[in-house]
Amino acid sequence: MIYQNLIEELEEKLQALETETDDVLTCSEQSMRTTKEYLNKIRKLVILNGFQDEEAECYFFKKIKPHAVSKLIYYVKLFNIESRRPRSSRKSQKEFLQTEIDKLQNYFNENLEFYHYFRRGSTSLDQHFFLRHKANLRLHPDTIHFVTDDEFSTSHDGSVATIMAYDLLIVYLQKQIEELKYKHKIKDNETKKKIPQVSWTRNKVDLIELVYALHTTGSINGGNTSINEIADLFERVFQIDLGDYYRTYLELRSRKTNQLKFLDQLKASLAQRMFEADA
Repeated sequence: MIYQNLIEELEEKLQALETETDDVLTCSEQSMRTTKEYLNKIRKLVILNGFQDEEAECYFFKKIKPHAVSKLIYYVKLFNIESRRPRSSRKSQKEFLQTEIDKLQNYFNENLEFYHYFRRGSTSLDQHFFLRHKANLRLHPDTIHFVTDDEFSTSHDGSVATIMAYDLLIVYLQKQIEELKYKHKIKDNETKKKIPQVSWTRNKVDLIELVYALHTTGSINGGNTSINEIADLFERVFQIDLGDYYRTYLELRSRKTNQLKFLDQLKASLAQRMFEADA
């Protein structure tokens, strides 16, 4: 489906921005622009081509469009949060981040009925929620988008996008809190032994694949090492900022193909080296 191809293309571009841009505010701004461009492309195609039947329309507004819109919501909120984040003590930062998590959780609590409907994977009301021109405005609608752009919106596709975006934001904020706690602990116990000057010359996504593989296999400290600790180790060794590596991991999981591209290349390269050595 052309829409799915555009979503995957958007994901690749956003991943590239995340790995190539260290500053979170700059990355958010660029990601917002990119996402808006793709949403405009998708909107034009929907208005031009429509859908072959109601099932296809429901699927688009429940699965496809929210995926793209969630990225826009995520980066808008991320920019807003990070631009207001205190730059003083770790304590004040942690309190600020936790307050932001609580605000996001409040959205789920205030929309609990639909939140549970979506989380359970229910479909009984999909025709009311995800078809244009058939929405029941009394069923907790996302009224602003539905009223202002009824050719490209249903009553609840925006609600799905918001849930998806807030899930990502909560993960990001929780990771930031953990980093503040962990980096404080590292600083207090940091040894004076110098680390050799080496740099990572592949992209960040490849290193994140390796971090998660080492953690999953329990290869460090008998498995008694957290993702944060392994990531921090690699960040210090290679003098690199891996950014929101948990979110990158979620994006790797969502790939349709080549989920473990770097690990596959490692295996293939080593096998080829052994083959050539034996030849």
